[in-house]
Amino acid sequence: MKKLMMTLMAVTFAIAANAQGYNVGSSNTTTDYFGNQTTTHRDKYGNTTGTSTSSTDYFGNTTTTHRDRYGNTIGISTTSTDYFGNTTTTHRDKYGNAMGTDKSSTDYFGNTNTTYTDSYGNSRGSSTTSTDYFGNTTTTYQDSYGNSLGSSTSSTDYFGNRNTEQRSNNSNTTIWSW
Repeated sequence: MKKLMMTLMAVTFAIAANAQGYNVGSSNTTTDYFGNQTTTHRDKYGNTTGTSTSSTDYFGNTTTTHRDRYGNTIGISTTSTDYFGNTTTTHRDKYGNAMGTDKSSTDYFGNTNTTYTDSYGNSRGSSTTSTDYFGNTTTTYQDSYGNSLGSSTSSTDYFGNRNTEQRSNNSNTTIWSW
């Protein structure tokens, strides 16, 4: 249970670092005609470690199902957006038990700030995402004490596929560990 919680939090955290950090994984997201997304997660060697599939309902709520490399469901995340554009994501294990919550808000400059808490409301850390002129994003991650953990960079190709590279300050860090 604890490992699953850490895994889901890692999925959310996508712990990664600066250009000098260690490559710890990548992901590729594709979007179908109906707006549903499929993300394939890979470790630093390029091996597939799992997938996440997301669908959005009529009200703008998103449900994401996380599966391991064998296709077994390990958890589900649900995201809702309020009137101001702030999002709240709740993570649950395959049995429906709450694992943690992410809350994101976007400032005047388009930067997104996210805080992560466990199922008891304790801080698990935070992240800040900025978007450049070309639509590429860079996210930096901090632990609950404000220490840098790493960063991830995402770019979107002509077909709308999103590629993300994760880098960590610690060579032993694994992001998609399930």
